[in-house]
Amino acid sequence: MVDTLGLILVVVVHSAAVQDRDGARAVLRALAGWFPRLRTIFADGGYAGRLERFAAGLGGWLLSIVRKPPGGRGFAVLPKRWVVERTFAWLGRFRRLSKDYEEHTANSETMIRLAMISVMLRRIRPGSRTS
Repeated sequence: MVDTLGLILVVVVHSAAVQDRDGARAVLRALAGWFPRLRTIFADGGYAGRLERFAAGLGGWLLSIVRKPPGGRGFAVLPKRWVVERTFAWLGRFRRLSKDYEEHTANSETMIRLAMISVMLRRIRPGSRTS
């Protein structure tokens, strides 16, 4: 889960055997109680349906589904959805995150947090290049 700047709010790593919608429930549970001003969460069409009700019931959040334009084919830049993709690109620049090296999910979550700390520190250092 990232904010509108692409900075990580919550990280949950799970095995590939867990479907995205089930993983999203874990993310929402981890988010609960941490950001009282959060009202709307943007997600793609794969999260529509029961997860919308789950988000509303858990935190009172509106899960806003960002869909492709009707009749659109192929790649399209969609509002809000590119933010998380940009965050993935920032994290992909860290060698340790380029492959799944970690044996435990907690280690993966920690490495993601450390990488994001590095990204944020580079942004606040005067004269640094932004990532």
